[in-house]
Amino acid sequence: MANPTVLLGMSGGVDSSVAALLLREQGYHVLGVTLQVWEHEDDRAAATKKWQERGCCKVGLARHVAARLGISHEVVDTRETFRAQVVDDFIANYLGGTTPNPCVRCNERVKFGMLYQLAVDRGIDRVATGHYARVLPVDGGAGLFKGVDAAKEQSYFLYRVAAAWLPRMLFPVGHLRKAEVWRRANELDLPAEEMKESQEICFVTQGDYRKFLTAHAPQAHRPGPFVDTEHRVIGEHRGIAFYTPGQRKGLGLARGERLYVRDVDPETDTVVLGRAEDLRRDTCAVRDLNWLAGAVPSALDRVDIKYRYASPAVAGRVRRQPDGALRVEFREAQPALSPGQSMVFYHGDRVLGGGIIERFKPRHLPTPPGETMSCSAT
Repeated sequence: MANPTVLLGMSGGVDSSVAALLLREQGYHVLGVTLQVWEHEDDRAAATKKWQERGCCKVGLARHVAARLGISHEVVDTRETFRAQVVDDFIANYLGGTTPNPCVRCNERVKFGMLYQLAVDRGIDRVATGHYARVLPVDGGAGLFKGVDAAKEQSYFLYRVAAAWLPRMLFPVGHLRKAEVWRRANELDLPAEEMKESQEICFVTQGDYRKFLTAHAPQAHRPGPFVDTEHRVIGEHRGIAFYTPGQRKGLGLARGERLYVRDVDPETDTVVLGRAEDLRRDTCAVRDLNWLAGAVPSALDRVDIKYRYASPAVAGRVRRQPDGALRVEFREAQPALSPGQSMVFYHGDRVLGGGIIERFKPRHLPTPPGETMSCSAT
């Protein structure tokens, strides 16, 4: 009987490289695919860049690993799709006063979307990546679960994959801790200077998304008023795209007290500033849902909630609204919720589903009759 075939997304990083090693050890026939999303590493200009200045896919390293393991490898140019589905979405969200999750969108629309379609087109049963997550049997099917290493686990970024894909997905490093992954990586003769991990968005190589917006969306420079929570003008900002809730640095104001971005209102080009205590909210509306654990529930009285990747989950409950949105009620008020960001719901280690935090009307603006506010402050 022939070995089962798996299509593996290979970025050239340590995690997908070790995933290739593990899959081969498990007896799979591995077909490595690198999705070229941003720039050609083989171009002379790109090839001379330091690792910090490159995109997330290192074609040369993926080829090295494939050759080292004796598996096939190919590069698929997805730059046009990536630009339209991820980069343009990133820019549009900031111009519209919300804060995007480009890595979530990339996984949904490019990485998994295109890998899965390639697998279907070629009659391949399995798709794998080097993400720190797990797919486990549950309720007669398959569920998405957190990776074992709490410091590295990436299920937050994967909640938008289609539930129908889960039975065909493999995450070979999801049951390992990073130290073990590094130990296995030593077997692949990977260049140490290339194995450092960037924490930046792959296409924002300047280290600051504001520089990227200046270069790629000069219309973002659209000055407007800074106001306090009583709607008194206290300064001028350079464009709503450059500010996100919770931001304190880069405001350019000297007020004698610490001020933070509380709200960004694209309808009036206004940025509302407040004190730390003004940032807390106890409810929020979430739309554009993707549910992995069956149908979206009408209510959950106890659920764990992550609304930032780097922050721990917090307790709350959800209620489905007549318009299909979820009303989220936190057990304790939470600071600096950012419209446009992903909110992911868990039951223990299992990912139930998630959605996008809806934009809310700033507290200082009156609410039109018949409307309710999407988020409320304490």
